[in-house]
Amino acid sequence: MARQIQHPGQSGRGKFKIYIGMSAGVGKSYRMLQEAHAMLRNGVNIQIGYIETHGRTETEALVAGLPIIPRRQTFYKGKLLDEMDLNAILLLSPEWVVVDELAHSNIAGSRNEKRWQDVLELLNAGINVISAVNIQHMESINAQVKVITGVEVHERVPDSMLQIADEVVNIDLTADELITRLKEGKIYDKGKVETALTNFFQSEKILQLRELALKEVASQVERKVVTEVPRNRQMRHERFLACISSNEEVAKKVIRKTARLAAYYHGDWYVLYVQTPKESTGRINLAVQRHLINNLKLATELGAEVVQVQHSNVAEAIMDIAKEKDITTVCIGKPHISLFGILLRTNIFNQLLKTLSAHETDLVILS
Repeated sequence: MARQIQHPGQSGRGKFKIYIGMSAGVGKSYRMLQEAHAMLRNGVNIQIGYIETHGRTETEALVAGLPIIPRRQTFYKGKLLDEMDLNAILLLSPEWVVVDELAHSNIAGSRNEKRWQDVLELLNAGINVISAVNIQHMESINAQVKVITGVEVHERVPDSMLQIADEVVNIDLTADELITRLKEGKIYDKGKVETALTNFFQSEKILQLRELALKEVASQVERKVVTEVPRNRQMRHERFLACISSNEEVAKKVIRKTARLAAYYHGDWYVLYVQTPKESTGRINLAVQRHLINNLKLATELGAEVVQVQHSNVAEAIMDIAKEKDITTVCIGKPHISLFGILLRTNIFNQLLKTLSAHETDLVILS
């Protein structure tokens, strides 16, 4: 069932806080329960809508003393199963509710197919929610997770859930700390430890998942900075300008390398093609034109905003667009002649360097 997504700050919508981690066992549920106890001591009406302790002694101990909304029970395929009682939470309408396992798929016949859809209902009803999810359950990185772990995760959460969150908190451990917790029996039953160590809980896999989690939280923080901090008080955010010619292979390399730079720095990026008089529509070779169109299409597919201008001087056009788009890094392909030769013979290139330097814009010459 589709649910309307309201964005942070929208009138009547509850606040949404998500704890995210690289894997099971980092302490997301434990941290939510700690926060619930702190809020309860401060007189906040907080209740547990759903918590999954996985039988972990430390986590179970923290459940004691917290008000819990009983789960509903339902028969499914001959078994009596527990499920979060969405209707009861809506009826009681606590100020805050803890809802663990955001990626959980509800039992067939439930009001919503997924728990994240339940959370949307709670938020839209004005109830504040604290939830948790592992990074491997995020929709957009599903393919990357499969490459890292060799396993396709079927329970997934749309990235929009992180984007509407008022706060995203990363619960972080080193790979060694997580493996130590596993060996001590603090994540899974002792009988499952060896299997886990030979499959998911390998250092190289954990490190890559940790990187994904850290990058995701960094992206969320950056998004909040852009929306909540006045522009004149913000730190510099990278904006890349890939300058391409009609040369097929050089342009393709510049586009791909700039795309990787922009992804690494979580920056906006643009691809600029300057059409000089000798490459006007009536004069450009048809094969060259076809390659150019394909490269501009590639840039769009990789997430760039394509800018095409007509100008008799390429360097001047680059300067104009760099100023207009507030570019922090200009990326160009390796010149056909030596850079030293250009600096000696081309005054306008010197002017480009001076202009970029005056605006604290970096120039990267890609091999």
